Amino acid sequence: MTNILLSLSDGFIEEKRKLEKELINLGATVKSITTKKESISGYLHDAEIIVTGVENMDRKTIEAAPNLKYISKFGTGIDNIDLDAAAESGIIVTNTPGQNASSVADLTIGLMLSIARNLPNSNDLVKNGGWKLHIGNEIEGKRLGIIGFGEIGKKVAKRATGFDMDIVAFANYKDEAEAQRLGVQFVSLEELLSTADYIVISTNLKKATYHLINEERLALMKNSAYLINISRGDLIDEKALIRSLKAEQIKGAALDVFSSEPPDLELAQLNNVVCTSHIGGATVECSNRIGNAILHNIRNYLQSEELQHIVTKND
Repeated sequence: MTNILLSLSDGFIEEKRKLEKELINLGATVKSITTKKESISGYLHDAEIIVTGVENMDRKTIEAAPNLKYISKFGTGIDNIDLDAAAESGIIVTNTPGQNASSVADLTIGLMLSIARNLPNSNDLVKNGGWKLHIGNEIEGKRLGIIGFGEIGKKVAKRATGFDMDIVAFANYKDEAEAQRLGVQFVSLEELLSTADYIVISTNLKKATYHLINEERLALMKNSAYLINISRGDLIDEKALIRSLKAEQIKGAALDVFSSEPPDLELAQLNNVVCTSHIGGATVECSNRIGNAILHNIRNYLQSEELQHIVTKND
């Protein structure tokens, strides 16, 4: 009988219960836990399959799981999994790309509107008995720069067309057909940063993109520009961002992700910053899609059939 460790955060409790029930129906033995990033190692010994969210699956953790054959990521980003260590141990890793794209794109537009109109501060003021006119900015007709033109970037662009935004993108892989359909122009990163009114970071975190937005690149941005990050915190040098925001070199930032979570309070408490708690994919619809994709892959694994979205395996 296959032992499965199901480890997801409190926010996905309903989907975790559904997955646990379905996996048991497939004949597996399921241990379901709610953990933090650092606390999974004590549950690994018997697991052949791990369904994981944000837990740190580094080399030490993987080596503590002698029976592990398959890691299924509940989501897209795999920066918390040591793919080299997994491959060396013959462990297959899959993820669920694209399932969160609609949810994250919705949040992106919400963050743009929130920072442009200072919605959180106005909300707090009214709820505390105050009343003050906040002057903000429109997004209609402004230039939107999207860094990364994958599924999320494309859905952000699609939504932005409803605001008649002038949309430019920087991407290593250029989907020219989709860009043309959405009216998106590909430009250099330098041109995007220096001309966009709203800049959305929607690219993967890897060695080459670590601190992609640093002091030098922040200096390229207009002092009226807003920075929105819905991808990974370490894409931004947060210390440089704090300096830029305090000096009003850029107008504001809206951040769903941070280098450490919970974030550095110096950044989170700035008046020109809007923060959310990494909720990009946290919708009922997204959770259902991810859960279905994971269940499909585990069923295939148990039946020795082909898996979808393998990101590494030992050849």
